[in-house]
Amino acid sequence: MDYLKSPNYLFFLSKKTMLQESPIQLLQRQKVLLQMEYYAEKESFRKLTETIGIRRKTKRGDAWFPVRVGKSYYNSLNQRVVEVFRTEDLDVEHNFEFGRPVTFFNIKQKADAPTSEATKISYYNFTGTVSYVDGERMVVSLPDAAPVIDLQNSSTPIGCQLSFDETSYQMMFDALDRVINAKNGRLAYLRDLFYTHHKAERFAFAATRFPWLNPTQEKAVNEVLWAKDVAVVHGPPGTGKTTTLVEAINETLMRESQVMVCAQSNMAVDWICEKLVDRGINVLRIGNPTRVNDKMLGFTYERRFEAHPDYDQLWSIRKAIRQLKSGKGRGSDSYHQKMDRLKSRATELEIRINSELFGEARVVASTLVGANSRIMEGQKFTTLFIDEAAQALEAACWIAIRRASRVILAGDHCQLPPTVKSLPALNAGLGKTLMERIVENKPEVVTLLKVQYRMNEQIMRFSSNWFYKGEVESAPQIKYRGILDYDYPIMWLDTSEVEVGDDEPTFNEQFVGESFGRINKGEAELTLKSLEQYFTKIGKQRILDEKIDVGVISPYRAQVQYLRRLIKKGEFFKPYRHLITVNTVDGFQGQERDVILISMVRANDNGEIGFLKDLRRMNVAITRARMKLIILGNATTMCHHKFYKALFDYIQQINDEAPVF
Repeated sequence: MDYLKSPNYLFFLSKKTMLQESPIQLLQRQKVLLQMEYYAEKESFRKLTETIGIRRKTKRGDAWFPVRVGKSYYNSLNQRVVEVFRTEDLDVEHNFEFGRPVTFFNIKQKADAPTSEATKISYYNFTGTVSYVDGERMVVSLPDAAPVIDLQNSSTPIGCQLSFDETSYQMMFDALDRVINAKNGRLAYLRDLFYTHHKAERFAFAATRFPWLNPTQEKAVNEVLWAKDVAVVHGPPGTGKTTTLVEAINETLMRESQVMVCAQSNMAVDWICEKLVDRGINVLRIGNPTRVNDKMLGFTYERRFEAHPDYDQLWSIRKAIRQLKSGKGRGSDSYHQKMDRLKSRATELEIRINSELFGEARVVASTLVGANSRIMEGQKFTTLFIDEAAQALEAACWIAIRRASRVILAGDHCQLPPTVKSLPALNAGLGKTLMERIVENKPEVVTLLKVQYRMNEQIMRFSSNWFYKGEVESAPQIKYRGILDYDYPIMWLDTSEVEVGDDEPTFNEQFVGESFGRINKGEAELTLKSLEQYFTKIGKQRILDEKIDVGVISPYRAQVQYLRRLIKKGEFFKPYRHLITVNTVDGFQGQERDVILISMVRANDNGEIGFLKDLRRMNVAITRARMKLIILGNATTMCHHKFYKALFDYIQQINDEAPVF
């Protein structure tokens, strides 16, 4: 596969994009680019595994160490699972969630040596899968041959870390192969439609009125109902995309017995599921939710499976099978006959329970990769809804699309893109999503939601003008929302203009390693000082009574970690810690806060801003605030780029026009 890295081959790929390619050629090119991403991510994971210490992985949230291994048992899906408990670094946000692969390891140390001086890390030769995470407790499903007793009784410290996700890639490769090889069926039709300028078909019936929606939301729901093949709901920040999507799903269920709802991440699936359940819709969630509570767990497949009247009988049969396997006489005829009878009865009960659960559900929901789950085998749907479609790779979308006759995509391709680690693959087009292709090829199927309900008008206006041709407007009731009278809704604190004392940290960026990126300690301290001053203006009692919440955002993980440490140490913020969230831009996708502070970090003489050139990420950051947005950054560095120059000038202009008393 060395040809995948060849400059000539990449040039050939980029040149081909200028030519008219057939749908199959486009998909074949996507497969090659996905292979490049696969090898790049696998190599990156290998290097991280070999070069980054356990402490660093733990601080990144990619490992738990040390862990306590609890009891092992078979869950309702007949998977062998083991409980794992985190015992240290409990304040670190981790990246473990349902469906992610994990590996276990142990560390042998020198006598009386600290963990950082461990002499050897030994990995167990099996891979588990996260089945459930709740706080510091995780349940991991294991292969039947995994040495659970060794984990439970190890004399050396045990740890658990995220592993390379081989399975998801294989699912995406398989989905692309199916689409490429499809002949004459509905899958082949959708493939040829999506990658060409052929007109999508529509139904023709009178529009339905939805007085509780605004005109563009109402139009979007009707476009979904009229679509025979495909529709796109383009939802800029704060425009009620989820509200519109839930209404469209509910209305579709007036015409169809069942629909499928997918999204790229578990969190996005959870969010849409919760809104559907609030509408009284019977949802069957394939996989476990990110946020663990009784409401969310109540509509999961596993919980419903356990609650079925036939489950106790099935459990008894499975137990009998396990006992028979561990007993004597395994080679006799009676053994095989008894085993066959038990397995046949267990399969019959599983099929019956599965059939009833899917038969009762109005909405079946999963991640895009989860749509390939074993329990989904044979399931077909008239309509598939894909939420956050602009964050999903094309190949991932096709995993779910093969189960449907028509597709509704919702999202915003002007916000966060899919994560692509291979720069050559990204430059050659892997980051271009199926939603973007359809928006380009079929603008007639796209409905832009144009009224936003989140931000003060001045916070919203720049994003609307730059990304949405000025078409997004503020709802009248929130247009002038604010916390303080005579306040600037949006400010840019230029760190290049701030004087630094002898004992104070400078406002220069520092590089802290490939995996964490950059940090700017002076800017971090100024960020929290600015928040402290703003909180003082508002007043403690009002903040607590009105629960005024704050988001502190930085594009760089190192800056996020440093800001969290400062807040934890800061005595002033102690009463407010439950109201303050610090995270990366990606961590704030889909969220909003009353007050947002953004620490840009970059400060250098060359105007280098790295991945901040990806303006979609910055669109997310500047549109999280409801009432107050404070940007902290070196304007001299940032304004080398025309976007940030325009943003800086916009902020200066509106603040000059609106004096504060």
